[in-house]
Amino acid sequence: MKFNRRHWMRLAAASVAATWLGSTTMAAPASAEDRLTVFAAASLKNALDAANAAWTKKTSRETTVSYGASSALAKQIEAGAPADIFISADLAWMDYVAEKKLIKDDTRSNLLGNRIVLVAPKDGAKPVKIEDGFDLAGLVGDGRLAMGAVDTVPAGKYGKAALEKLGVWQSVEAKVAGVESVRAALALVSRGEVPYGIVYQTDAAADPGVAIVGTFPDDSHPPIIYPIAILSEARSAEAGAYLDFLKSDKAAVFFTEQGFTVLK
Repeated sequence: MKFNRRHWMRLAAASVAATWLGSTTMAAPASAEDRLTVFAAASLKNALDAANAAWTKKTSRETTVSYGASSALAKQIEAGAPADIFISADLAWMDYVAEKKLIKDDTRSNLLGNRIVLVAPKDGAKPVKIEDGFDLAGLVGDGRLAMGAVDTVPAGKYGKAALEKLGVWQSVEAKVAGVESVRAALALVSRGEVPYGIVYQTDAAADPGVAIVGTFPDDSHPPIIYPIAILSEARSAEAGAYLDFLKSDKAAVFFTEQGFTVLK
């Protein structure tokens, strides 16, 4: 059965609806100035939820996180959505909000690194040698290759860059199911709706329904960097302390456990 792109978008959205709703770490009641709101790339969810639980235990402060594609979050910030901290999955979308004077430039830093991998449903997954000219189109067959939308979603952009560098993009482009976030791509693979997907290593590690069958060479795409910054219109008095916490050794444990590289 063949499905059009709209079908894939609807299916992926349904699969990850909970991610887009965000999460809240509850503590003592807080005023609007004390309540910390974070906009963070969807791929950070597991690690950041754990870090936020530690932050709340330490400070007794309430933290609300809105997870999604970096592109969508940046556009929400531009539209005036109230938030204190932005963590993007690539430099480009942080540059976008910086150019519009929406962050405090002196608070910006590169927080984390990551890798992109090829994943398949866990049952029956076999290793794939990712190299110049590898037959990804043949592996996908009549199915689809799930990945973030290549024009907007960082993981999709990294994936396209890698496939172009390896000389296989043109052969597989028509088979791509481009969706609104890396977690949406992961969900399609985990549910068995597609045979393969390109996601972050950290996302694959967080989903028992998929297996990593190959890792893309680091030199096949631009470095994967997650920048962080306090927003210009931040209201929480805790924003600076929270940012320092995420850059601390205590928080680093939660990120490295999920497979991120902590950048100093």
